[in-house]
Amino acid sequence: MRKLPSFFSLRAFEAAARLQSFALASEELHLSPSAISHQVRGLETYFGKPMFTRSFRRVELTAEGRRLLDQLSVAFDLMEAACEELGPARRSDALAVHCSPSFATKWLGPRLPRFMQQYPDINISMSSGAEPVDLLRHEELDLAIAYGNAPQRAGIVSEAIGSETIVPLCSPALLRDKPTAVKLADIAGMTLIQSTLNPVRWSDWFALNGMKLPPGRPMPSFDRASLALAAAVNSVGIALESTRLAEQEIANGELVRLDGGELKSVLRETHFLSYREGEKNSKKIMRFRDWLFLQAQLNQA
Repeated sequence: MRKLPSFFSLRAFEAAARLQSFALASEELHLSPSAISHQVRGLETYFGKPMFTRSFRRVELTAEGRRLLDQLSVAFDLMEAACEELGPARRSDALAVHCSPSFATKWLGPRLPRFMQQYPDINISMSSGAEPVDLLRHEELDLAIAYGNAPQRAGIVSEAIGSETIVPLCSPALLRDKPTAVKLADIAGMTLIQSTLNPVRWSDWFALNGMKLPPGRPMPSFDRASLALAAAVNSVGIALESTRLAEQEIANGELVRLDGGELKSVLRETHFLSYREGEKNSKKIMRFRDWLFLQAQLNQA
């Protein structure tokens, strides 16, 4: 017989240590916080030493607790991988991705056929929404791609999908009466389109280029990058957007970049991939993650 403490106490400890919170561990395991605390105390009694130092609304691992977590993480990862391989094919092959709308339609969507061709055994399920989702509460989702800022929460891994070049973009029709290269003063005198969710504002771009945002200029706003780009294609004004999202419009000549020369561009990480830390060894998640980052690198080349 193996000499092991209760599996339930090990599972409770691993979740609390990984998430750095008894409350979050209780949510993940669908137990009460007091039940998590009881299981952890039972484990501490078994070893005869504390695994955590406890303070108000916070727990921290002791040296012994950290040592145990390092070993348990490997063991739980191996168990999870073994169960995933033997589990129902339909469950392991389904991959649910939640994505910001403009990234889904303008960049990821056109590339998905490549992923599906490379991994025909993975069935993609895509949903979109502007608001960030909590993967610890939405267990039906495997991955989330957020826009703006990286989600910060214990138990969640968030990675920036590369830096993006954010530049003024406009229809060639707006430049017909400008025979020479567009200058900063030209842009300052034109209608400026604002994407309300874009973390880079026109004031940021003008400051980078050594000028204050001109006051009193028309500035129509849109709550989606795709809508702002469509407005720019239709000659409403100049959009300040990512060339990643506008790659198709730039390629077919519907939009031109107003950068180079004296005009500087903004480089910013604006899209972030997130997944649960406990699933970082999931084959389907890592396949999508590695494929996505390769596509981003090819896009930057």
